Amino acid sequence: MEFLVASAIGVMTAAGIYMVLRARTFPVVIGLSLLTYATNLFLFATGRLAIGQPPVISAAATGYIDPLPQALVLTAIVISFGMTAVVVVMALRAYLETGNDHVDLPGDASPEAAEDDWKLRARKPAPATARSGRGERA
Repeated sequence: MEFLVASAIGVMTAAGIYMVLRARTFPVVIGLSLLTYATNLFLFATGRLAIGQPPVISAAATGYIDPLPQALVLTAIVISFGMTAVVVVMALRAYLETGNDHVDLPGDASPEAAEDDWKLRARKPAPATARSGRGERA
């Protein structure tokens, strides 16, 4: 069973790192979520959970479970939700500003980003002309 849990944590960590290194924003958000899930599972597995035992020491209990990993996982879930919300808002803002969802800056070496740079150039306003607008004739 330990091998299965360790393998699941390793696969989720590897997939999360692979997704974070992608050039698009949506896979980066998914990769960060996978990394937080792997971390939560790792923290939860370190608590050596047992079924039917209380988390608090009492005279009648034959054993107890350490409540610290459960508290850490609960805190990590709340923090990861907030972090995911911030990253999604930043990605949406970047998409609205640039017209594409690439992580690279416009004009960088990425061929995918260079293909979408036309959207950024198309959104730039035309230079203002030197007319006075009064209808004067030259």
